[in-house]
Amino acid sequence: EDVDSKFWATYKKVSNEHDDDFLERANDDMGIILTFAGLFSAVNSTFIIGMQPNPGDTTNFLLLQLIQITADPNAVHDISNLSSSTGYSSSTVWMQTLAYASLAFSVLAAFGAVMGKQW
Repeated sequence: EDVDSKFWATYKKVSNEHDDDFLERANDDMGIILTFAGLFSAVNSTFIIGMQPNPGDTTNFLLLQLIQITADPNAVHDISNLSSSTGYSSSTVWMQTLAYASLAFSVLAAFGAVMGKQW
C-alpha cells in the first residue's frame, strides 16, 4: 500500500508540473496570437478604408446637379444619369471582399485567443 501511495504522489507531482508548464505555454501563445491578430486587424482596416471610394466625388456631382437645377429651373434637366450604382470593377469588388473576409477571420482569431485566455 505504501508503494501505491508513493506512486500516486509522484504521479500527481509530475502531472501537475506538466499541466502547469502546458498552461503557461498555451497562455503565452494565446497572448502572441492576440497581439498579432490585433495588429493585423488594424493594418487591414487601414487598407479597407484606403480602398473606399471618395464620397466627395458623389457629393460634388450632386451639388453640381442642384446648382444647375437652381440656376435654370425652367430647363429640362436629365436626371437619368443619377444612378445609385457605383459601377465598381470586378477586381475592386474581389479585393474588398478578400479584405473584409481577412478582417473577419482576424477578429475571429482574436476572439478565440481571448476565449482561450479566459478559459
